[in-house]
Amino acid sequence: MIHRRDFLIATTATLGTLGLAPALAQTDALPKRPIRLVVPFAAGGGVDVFARLLAEKLKEKYGLTIVVENRGGANGSIGGSAVRSAEPDGTTLLFSAMTHTMAKQVMKSPPYDPVTDFTPIARVGEAPMLLVMAPGLPFKTITEVVADAKQQPDKWTFATAALGAPGHLATVLFNKLAGINLTIAPYRGTAPGLTDVAAGHVQLMIDPVLALLPMARGGNVKALAVTSKTRAGLAPEIPTAAESGMPGLEYATWYGVWGPKGMPPATVTALNAACNAAIKDLAASGKLAEFGIDPVSGTPEAFADFIVKDVKRNSELLKSVNFEPV
Repeated sequence: MIHRRDFLIATTATLGTLGLAPALAQTDALPKRPIRLVVPFAAGGGVDVFARLLAEKLKEKYGLTIVVENRGGANGSIGGSAVRSAEPDGTTLLFSAMTHTMAKQVMKSPPYDPVTDFTPIARVGEAPMLLVMAPGLPFKTITEVVADAKQQPDKWTFATAALGAPGHLATVLFNKLAGINLTIAPYRGTAPGLTDVAAGHVQLMIDPVLALLPMARGGNVKALAVTSKTRAGLAPEIPTAAESGMPGLEYATWYGVWGPKGMPPATVTALNAACNAAIKDLAASGKLAEFGIDPVSGTPEAFADFIVKDVKRNSELLKSVNFEPV
């Protein structure tokens, strides 16, 4: 006879082995060669910072060799094109924000369809946005900025990391709520746009908190508001947009990983599981909170569904202000 204790030990070991089998199979399906993680913006911006956090954790956790490659320009489509044309073997991936999904809405002749020409792998995080202003301007609230901008609209310009970027959509929403149409100047990523705000060449910028907060705390730009319903835990001293004079200016960015179209399902599943596990570790360590990022995980299918809904929402926003692709 098998004693109850022996039976329980044997059963537990068997279940543990069965539970490990899928995980081991997923690990085996990860690319064996170095992975090129393309960031379609200049180094130093929020997307770049998050990409490097994830790459380092994947390297530490799975022994993967990941090289982050910055290929900015053309609203992120230069980097996107590099991934689209790559072999679909999992060794060339794209790390971007929602900017990637908006190519058809903001460009007259996009080089690809961001929904059908790529493989969604994982949505990994989201973050509130921050509105900053050139340091030499005397205004302290959105109310004051809007009042002056209505009197002198030609003296106000918004920088944005790219057309279709979350900062761009949040800026469109700002203009709509304010009832004005301030010029929006696209850059090759957050860093060059932020540099021009700090120098006073342009006056305003909205971008993720993790990209703008260091410059704001250093006094290089003025932080006016966060675009979230409540104050950000990372910067509780900064008021919400509603508190600063613009109720309704609520907008968050999100980040994800894509591959070329036609990737093997096993590779997609393995990379998705690896990204989910890496994000869980980064969240547990407090590293994501340091940069104001909220962790997100889920299946590739859930990511694909989310993209469709998000593109619809943002397309409706652009249509409401009669935005024309450029």
